[in-house]
Amino acid sequence: QVQVVESGGGLAQPGGSLRLSCAASGSDYSFGDMGWYRQAPGKQRELVATITSTGSTLYADSVKGRFTISRDNAKNTVYLQMNSLKAEDTAVYYCKVLAGYWYRAYWGQGTQVTVSS
Repeated sequence: QVQVVESGGGLAQPGGSLRLSCAASGSDYSFGDMGWYRQAPGKQRELVATITSTGSTLYADSVKGRFTISRDNAKNTVYLQMNSLKAEDTAVYYCKVLAGYWYRAYWGQGTQVTVSS
């Protein structure tokens, strides 16, 4: 059974930084794309950033130049370094990984990120 576990959320001041981690386990196959999504209160879940197994990345326009996604394939872990945080970055951040023979999507439980002074 594939498990996806996020960590690293919390409270940060505007202009501050946080680093999220997401560890995946339980797949008999290599993990495919891994990514971060977020959902603010009253809004739909949106893509933040994704990374392929070979390191190609995709970012939402709202985070380009501020957030960096990376992954460690040996640890089946994806990271999201968030710098220059803004109040509008406040949301629950979810990790999504593609796993298994059919690259089914698996989601983590989410981690809260709050940016406030």
